Amino acid sequence: MTETRAPSKRTRKVAGAVQDDTNQADTAQDAAAQAESPPKLPPREAAVEALMRLAAEQPWNDIEIGDIAREAGLTLAELRDLFPSKGAVLGGLTRIIDRKVLEGDISGLEEEPTRERLFDVLMRRLDAMTPYKPALRRIAYALRGEPLSMLALNSVMLNSHRYMLAAAGIDTEGPLGQLKLQGVVIAFARVTQVWLEDDDPALARTMAKLDKEIRNGERLMERAEDARRLTAPLRALGRSLLDRRPRTRRPTPDGDETDPAAAI
Repeated sequence: MTETRAPSKRTRKVAGAVQDDTNQADTAQDAAAQAESPPKLPPREAAVEALMRLAAEQPWNDIEIGDIAREAGLTLAELRDLFPSKGAVLGGLTRIIDRKVLEGDISGLEEEPTRERLFDVLMRRLDAMTPYKPALRRIAYALRGEPLSMLALNSVMLNSHRYMLAAAGIDTEGPLGQLKLQGVVIAFARVTQVWLEDDDPALARTMAKLDKEIRNGERLMERAEDARRLTAPLRALGRSLLDRRPRTRRPTPDGDETDPAAAI
């Protein structure tokens, strides 16, 4: 009986060792699969990326909010908590682009002229937009004939480029600051039109257009500065007259601030 038990124990040990090896192999395969799979995005980013994938493959007006939710792996209720509309999801892309630019290393630009700082920041913005270029080309074509959508998009870009100018060390406060801000939004829109059709990896046409728009903006601001100095006495007189008028308090609107991109 001793002779029959020993092989039995040995067999059980071998079987156990084989099972352990199998478990280790399965664990290694699972770890490798997890390493290869991309990390899961936060829900807001997942919705934006889903919209960009859809927009790269089909017309903008054919995309429904249900399509975005399914592509992002979200329920309609979850998407509704994140964005009020398809246009608002598109507006969410600007925040992703803004963050990529602002998180980049812009050290060393402080000693450069204003023109060079702005050129560098806006080129970084175009670089951050490059993965979404096919989708943006389709979207730009679809929105070109919709003035209300373009107006809403302008509001979104004003908020975005306020940070771009800040990154370039350019102030945006006061009447002249607002003029700078709206000017750079219009100029960048013109540059983007060229960029969308520029398939050259060196982006020679795009950079030439950006340089031209920045130089035109500089000349416009110089004229605006001269006009402001010349009209300073008139503006002072106007303020003194307004200060004499009785002021009435206007009721403040209730509710949260609406997302301008929701109108797209």
